[in-house]
Amino acid sequence: MILGIESTAHTFGIGIVKNGKILANVKDSYTTQKGGIIPIEARKHHAKVANSMYEKALKEARISEDKIKAIAFSQGPGLPPCLLEGLKFTKQLSSKLKVPVIPVNHCIAHLEIGRLTGSKDPVMLYVSGANTQIIAFAGGKYRIFGETLDIGVGNFIDTFARYAGIGFPGGPKISELAKKGKKYIPLPYSIKGMDVSFSGILTNLKQKLDSSKYKLTDLSFSLQETVFAMLVEASERALAHTGKEELLLGGGVACNSRLQEMCKIMCKERKAKYFCPHQSLLVDNGVMIAYLGEIMFKKGIKIEPKTKKFGELDILPRQRTDDIKIMWR
Repeated sequence: MILGIESTAHTFGIGIVKNGKILANVKDSYTTQKGGIIPIEARKHHAKVANSMYEKALKEARISEDKIKAIAFSQGPGLPPCLLEGLKFTKQLSSKLKVPVIPVNHCIAHLEIGRLTGSKDPVMLYVSGANTQIIAFAGGKYRIFGETLDIGVGNFIDTFARYAGIGFPGGPKISELAKKGKKYIPLPYSIKGMDVSFSGILTNLKQKLDSSKYKLTDLSFSLQETVFAMLVEASERALAHTGKEELLLGGGVACNSRLQEMCKIMCKERKAKYFCPHQSLLVDNGVMIAYLGEIMFKKGIKIEPKTKKFGELDILPRQRTDDIKIMWR
């Protein structure tokens, strides 16, 4: 029985798993009516909801806390204030229950939870707020075959939404506006080999919005068509380069139905298999942390309370996917 704590950004989530089976998946997210995420405010939100989310998770799983054998937590990457709140709660709970902790990489957790879809050896298109990476397991570690050269696709969409006067998170609202768009407006198409860039497109979108010549619905539609085409192109190149035959989606932006549709078309044309977890497992959640934590725990990867290593345990806000030693495969 492993409990997972997710707190990398706007979401504080707790999940409980046993032998790969999901027993509980609860979360509460920080939102705004206008403007973007304010890390210190998000941390206050996490501190406020932590105990209630914990109690809710135990109730959903129908277990008492003495059944928990270890606590996994998202160590990084993420926003430092938010990560620190998760670490603080993890250490308090570990000391109280006298159980070990398991530091988990947030990005790899997104990938590993994809096993529940039946995916075995995929290329993963990981698209979230701060992260945009194309990842695959090769040569004994998870390697990044393509990534953003500036900002994550989710932050790019949220920034444009904020500029247009839409609150946080902006992704779902841009998606709805895009469905009403009828005219494609040419935008910069910025892909360099396997890497993508969004800052120039963002500037161009802002200029077009300021000109008042274009409807926000058409700009939203054009944004998605352009940027998602870039991501699908880079993913297809990664499939060709690695020789893998599975594409797995991960991250909150993967909830977008148009991105899913474009990926399905590409996979069908390549005769590759397409996998996408349920939306509750695409967005940031505690289950993916618990799921990977259980895999690591069964391989003996854990840190016991009251040890020197436990006392030195810290967050890793800039931790990269390809820095992690994969000792469980």
